[in-house]
Amino acid sequence: MTRLTILGGSAAGVGTGQGCTGYLVQSDSTSIVLDLGPNTLLELRKHTDFRRLDGIVISHLHMDHVLDLFAMRFALAYNPERPPRPIPLWLPPGGLAFMDKAAELFATDDREGYFEKVYDLAEYTPDSELRIGDLTITFAPTVHHIPCWAIRVHPDEGDGDLFYTADTGTDADLDAIANGAAVIISEATFPTDSPADMSGRIHMTPRSAAELADRAGARHLVLTHMWEENDPQKFMEEARGYYTGRLTIAIPGLSFAW
Repeated sequence: MTRLTILGGSAAGVGTGQGCTGYLVQSDSTSIVLDLGPNTLLELRKHTDFRRLDGIVISHLHMDHVLDLFAMRFALAYNPERPPRPIPLWLPPGGLAFMDKAAELFATDDREGYFEKVYDLAEYTPDSELRIGDLTITFAPTVHHIPCWAIRVHPDEGDGDLFYTADTGTDADLDAIANGAAVIISEATFPTDSPADMSGRIHMTPRSAAELADRAGARHLVLTHMWEENDPQKFMEEARGYYTGRLTIAIPGLSFAW
């Protein structure tokens, strides 16, 4: 069995009722988080012991996908019940230098080992598989403002894979890595009538997310990374015209298994 729990689904900045990007993925023996944007740690603590995660995997280094890594650092470093070990934190290429700069910014009298005390830091190699517990993770490049990688999670057992687009425009070729996934988490940031150059190079639309899921044959599409000001319910209705499977909006606390 694989379980997905939404920690947040707001685009770029937090909404009135939810944080930004973050997803808890659990098998029978492994718990990982994909991205940890602002206000997602609060939701994570409701669903699992965050001190015992088997890994955190970051798609890219924009603040709405990583900010609560810094909040979690304090929650781990000073928690009365110390975690049993540093949490494996898998960063995209360039992530180690990014975290080193963050340590320079945040550290006061505790610079040495600032993040290493709580995280086992490493960069993944996007063209190789990453193994965490009984989960195998693969990556594909997206098209975005900065380098970013879509993520597919393959459990050893269960009823299908999970695919997460991360942030991407439609110019990315994600069909191969998405194909056959049981569940797809797809960003749908821009309105469907957005200029093609914006939706191509920066963010997907509800229509493009639905069409990707339809081509992949996914059973369930979760729309995420949306501004509440754009009316996510309307975005879901737009997507429905291009996808006939189960369709939901990323809402904190939403959890389902397959």
